[in-house]
Formats: sequence, C-alpha cells, structure tokens
Amino acid sequence: MLYAGVELGGTKCVAILAGGPDDVRAREIIPTTSPEETLARIENTLLGWKDQQAFDALGIASFGPVDVDRSSPTFGHVLSTPKAGWAQTNVGQLLADALGVPTAFDTDVNGAALAEMKWGSGRGFSDFAYVTVGTGVGVGLIVDGKPTRGFGHCELGHVRVARLPGEEWPGSCPFHGDCVEGLAAGPSLRARFGDDLDNLAPHHPVWDSVAWTLAQLCHIIVCASAPRRIAIGGGVMEQQPHLLARIQSNLVESLNGFIHLPPDGDYVRTPELGKDAGPLGAIALAMKAQR
Repeated sequence: MLYAGVELGGTKCVAILAGGPDDVRAREIIPTTSPEETLARIENTLLGWKDQQAFDALGIASFGPVDVDRSSPTFGHVLSTPKAGWAQTNVGQLLADALGVPTAFDTDVNGAALAEMKWGSGRGFSDFAYVTVGTGVGVGLIVDGKPTRGFGHCELGHVRVARLPGEEWPGSCPFHGDCVEGLAAGPSLRARFGDDLDNLAPHHPVWDSVAWTLAQLCHIIVCASAPRRIAIGGGVMEQQPHLLARIQSNLVESLNGFIHLPPDGDYVRTPELGKDAGPLGAIALAMKAQR
C-alpha cells in the first residue's frame, strides 16, 4: 500500500509519499505563506505524484486549532489560529476533493502521536502523549488508541500553569498571555531575548523556567489521562537537549509521590522518529483512512 501525507506547520509544510518509515518514495517541503499559495503548491505536488503512481489514501495533519467534527459544516477548517490569514481556511475538504481518495484529517500533534505509537517511542501502548515545543506548544493525547475528542481536540499547550516562583515574564500568547505556549514556545523565547536566544547557555535561568513550565504541563497530562509515556520533541527541545532530564526531574518533584510514574525507564522521552514524527504522522492518519 502507498500513502500520501501532508503535515501543515506554522513555518513550513511537508508533503510525503510513503508506505511507511522505511519506504519513503518522495518528500517536498513547502513554505507556509498565504493559504492560497501554500495549498495550491501542496495540491500540485500531490496531483503530480498521483499522476506518476496512484496512492491509496491521504492523511492531513494540520496545525490548529482545527475543526475535527465530521458532522460540522466547517469540518477540516483551521479555526482561531494566531497564524495570520489562516483562520477559517478550508484545508481538509479542499485537498480531499482535489485528490479523490479516502482522506483523514486531524491535528499535526495527534498524527505525530499515532506515528510514534506505530513506529517509535509509543510502540505497544494504547495510551500515549506527544508534545511538540517549537513555533507553538501542541499536545497529541491518545487515550485507548484514539485521539481525545469532545466538541474539539486537545489544546493543552494553552493551559495556564503554576508559575516558577519569581518568574514575572507576562508571556506572549495573543489569546492567553502566560499559558504554556506563551511561556515556552520559540516565538515567546525570541520575543523575550531576541537574537540573544541563540547564545543562551544551558545554565541560563530561562531554561529553569522552560523546564518548570513543561513539567507543569506534563503534571496536568499525567493527572488527566495517565498515558504510559510522554515524548517531547520540536525545535526548542532539539536545540536544548538538556531540558529533557530537567523536565523529568521537575515532574517527579511536582507529583510529590501522589502518583508514581511507570518504572520502565525514563517516562519523559525524546521521540524516536525525531523530525519525521510529523510527516509520518500524516502517513499514519492515511493508513487509518484507508481501512
């Protein structure tokens, strides 16, 4: 079986043609500009691949918030995103109509979580959380094998958490100020430190704040759904690998013996698929659409 996938990100989109992680036939990186320009380039790429070799299904893993309610008239739309010009853009249905194959649509982090469960750090689990810390902070939360659903999808990157004592930075989220994304995402850190961010040493106090904030997020995830494991990736984590152990330590301290984490090694881990978790997440969604 051959699948096409699209990971829509805040700065770039990745189109991928694959049968799985060991069978990637093509990959195209497309800058995220205006919806019209970006989606036209994605559509042309996918149609070009389809002309050369038919694929069985399409998976679309998008930045959010997005409408994932199939009964909704705006299913497949991007909703109240801080990404300029993208609010109310019909991503899912537009590409599904253009390609004419079974299509699955979900958040980029839910897709990445499903990919990690199929091929990476979540193998063998039906309850798993994937966190990305980059342009934004997103959480893919999988419970009993399925992404959490209600009237919408998980948006735990926008919860407000207990602040590190003495921390006064007001945060930069345009909706919530000092939510997790407003405190720990790349744009928040750059708003705070500008170009100096690239030169901050691992012992700089800001990393204490970031590790604390992300540990508080993990505390909420553990108390809410007790996933078997949490994987944390994204650009900030890739550039600051020292954060992972600090998050784990802060999480244990924060739980304070009330909840004991599973004993099988580090509970908070790096995604095994690395940067491929997102694109392969779209392939994992496509596989579900084809069933």
